[in-house]
Amino acid sequence: MKLWDKGKPVNKKIEDFTVGRDRELDAELAEFDILGSMAHIIMLESVGLLKREELDLLLAELRKLYRIAGTEGIRIEEGIEDIHSQVELMLTRALGDVGKKIHSGRSRNDQVLLDLKLYARSAVMKIAALTEELFTVLQERSEAHKNDLMPGYTHLQVAMPSSFGLWFGAYAESLADDLHLLLAAWRIANQNPLGAAAGYGSSFPLNRKLTTQLLGFDDLSYNVVYAQMGRGKMERTLTMAMASIAGTIGKLAADACMYMSQNFGFIALPDELTTGSSIMPHKKNPDVFELIRAKCNKLQGYPQQIMMICTNLPSGYFRDMQIIKEIFIPAFEELLSCIDLAIFAVANMEVKKDLMKDPKYKFAFSVEEVNRRVLEGMPFRDAYKEVGLEIERGEFKAPDSIHHTHEGSIGNLCNEAIKKKFDETIAQFSFDKVNNAINKLVNT
Repeated sequence: MKLWDKGKPVNKKIEDFTVGRDRELDAELAEFDILGSMAHIIMLESVGLLKREELDLLLAELRKLYRIAGTEGIRIEEGIEDIHSQVELMLTRALGDVGKKIHSGRSRNDQVLLDLKLYARSAVMKIAALTEELFTVLQERSEAHKNDLMPGYTHLQVAMPSSFGLWFGAYAESLADDLHLLLAAWRIANQNPLGAAAGYGSSFPLNRKLTTQLLGFDDLSYNVVYAQMGRGKMERTLTMAMASIAGTIGKLAADACMYMSQNFGFIALPDELTTGSSIMPHKKNPDVFELIRAKCNKLQGYPQQIMMICTNLPSGYFRDMQIIKEIFIPAFEELLSCIDLAIFAVANMEVKKDLMKDPKYKFAFSVEEVNRRVLEGMPFRDAYKEVGLEIERGEFKAPDSIHHTHEGSIGNLCNEAIKKKFDETIAQFSFDKVNNAINKLVNT
């Protein structure tokens, strides 16, 4: 069954090539296609394009299909082109000609636009929830180890004292900034394209504001040409936000791989979180962090891939856009798995204490000594030169303690202020509004 079929067969080779992985990926969109159909037919009835009894039949059947999609999943049958065709076929089998009426005022173009936005909203909710969980774990570890010093590096040379409190806390604050990008992407995704049809609207008296309200969108994409132009833009913007989170987690994983090596020995993972070697019996490999690092690097390439698919396409719909699904839909599961494993690994990470007592790190305290002399009245340049000469002569003695008090330093992590930033951003997502609208659609 093809919604556009006019009785002339398409060459099998052409059909296989043009459909590609679309049927496989469309199965992920089943729940969202059904939600969109529910909102659409409620609107059709409100403008006189469906009878009330037809609406009741269709809604009851769509709610059954929604429950099936959420539990067993909906399989796209052989010969059925996409999820839109499969849902319409199942309705027609159950209800006869009434099932054929759900497509009035829609095109597969605005159907897939809507499905992808609803799918993206659901995925963003999961990303935000797991990101908040990772943020919390990082802040907890930061507070727990705020007094455990470690060397800080510039140019991968020992530079100044740092702390595990600073290290864990840095990644927490990085996630707080990443959340700003996710919020911006959410606001772009959370606009209703339904009613744009093939990108030029419809002569039916559609009520686009009603479907916007029914689906819990914050607003709609008003201009129907722009609504279609949003295909690819929304996916690129959202994968850029995902890439930012991936960049934070990937850097954390890179640090962890380095810090776990014997040459550093700053952290360790329990045996059950490491793997071994087939030839070297002593090995405990940080495979989890290595794979997180690789997957996060891969995720950071996705916005560029989507951009290159869309670059130089004129306005209007093109089949090129179908390929974006192959990048976009799997990306969410990849990022969610990376965040999930990062939470588990960070929570179980063992931190080595008293690292800075090792003599090889004593020169990391040279700036502390310079600053101590400046505070006693010596000009900075003189203090710098004097300490430098002591180091060259082998006479330098590291101070016994350090005193950092300014905001964000070793002695003043400002974790509460960072949490406030995170919380204020996450509160701006309209998750409750979306969930309430969906619950009303599927349960009323």
